[in-house]
Amino acid sequence: MMTIDIPTWVNLAALFGGGLAMGLGAIGAAIGEGYTAAHADMALSQNPESSGDIIKTMLVGQAVAESAAIFALVVAILLLFLNVPNPSLAKAAALVGASLSMGLGAIGSGIGSGMPGGKACMGIAAKPELSGRLTMNMLIGSAVCQTPAILAMIIALMLMFIDFGSDPLKIAALGSAGLAMGLGAIGSGIGSGYPGGEACVGIARQPRMSVGLTTNMLIGSAVCQTPAIFAMVVALILVFMDFSGAPLYPKWAAFLGAGISTGFAAIGSGIGGGMTAGGSCEGIARQPETVGTVTTTMLVGQAVSQTPAIFGLLVSFILMFKTFPESTALSASMALVGAGVSMGFGGIGPGIGNGMVAQSAVRWVARNVEHAGDMVRTMLVAQAVSQSTAIYAMVVSLVLIFVV
Repeated sequence: MMTIDIPTWVNLAALFGGGLAMGLGAIGAAIGEGYTAAHADMALSQNPESSGDIIKTMLVGQAVAESAAIFALVVAILLLFLNVPNPSLAKAAALVGASLSMGLGAIGSGIGSGMPGGKACMGIAAKPELSGRLTMNMLIGSAVCQTPAILAMIIALMLMFIDFGSDPLKIAALGSAGLAMGLGAIGSGIGSGYPGGEACVGIARQPRMSVGLTTNMLIGSAVCQTPAIFAMVVALILVFMDFSGAPLYPKWAAFLGAGISTGFAAIGSGIGGGMTAGGSCEGIARQPETVGTVTTTMLVGQAVSQTPAIFGLLVSFILMFKTFPESTALSASMALVGAGVSMGFGGIGPGIGNGMVAQSAVRWVARNVEHAGDMVRTMLVAQAVSQSTAIYAMVVSLVLIFVV
């Protein structure tokens, strides 16, 4: 049987990682560009006379959406031609983690960036005289959508260029860091596209509210970045914390579970928060005088939507910092990985479900502000029920960590 030395493992990881980073990184940008172009066609059918402005806006929007894929391309090229002075298995894991961070991290930003571009084209078809203002708002909204991809690229570059030594525990920690950051960026990237797109539609409907809509868009988009920041925190801990005193078994499984828990749980919260912010922009455009009430309702709804990501972060912290007795039993390792899977996957649905409830609430609060109290109470009760499934997932995770 062929024996592979460590430098060869590092080279294989770099080559595989380069392909993985680019393959995954190409997904989101293409979808986002397609979304923009599809809405540009729709806009052209409604207002052929504005074809010049619509096509120009489409191309600019597609160019911004392409940025996420360009980030992935840069990381892929670096991986293909990287020279590692001190090869180790930990470094091989770091290179695979870098590819996961950048490849997965580009998906959400590419998709999200396409939403403002498409909706800006629709706005120009309705109000051609506002093409400049709509293009500017589109650029701001699309740029915010790129933030998660930039965070993912930062983690990827750290994993590629920092020397991590040869601690066996770092193999699991570094791979999990890339997984956490890559997955955690998906929801925030997609979620930020909702307010960016709805703000463009709203400006076309209510030009005098352009400043207020842009402000609301930025506030809502900022909250959408929270899950990606949680993921980055977990990734940085896995990259830089010294866990050398911990036993390899089952601590490696705890690190993997930590990356899965925060990474997947962040997806639902990011998308749910974005849906809420998008509904808020729509409501303000329909009823500008309700901006204060709608924005407050949006923030409350978004806060609840972030709870599954917080549960995921909590489980990750327990997995990373709890002291586990040394055990080579496979059951002990699988229990810790299972804890991360339970909370990670269990957080996706509640995050999106909470966002759907809040999205509807902010839309209808704007149309019937006199009954805002009743609708907010209904929203909170409904979100609490939707949240229960995330609580079930967290309970199972804690049982797997502390009991099994």
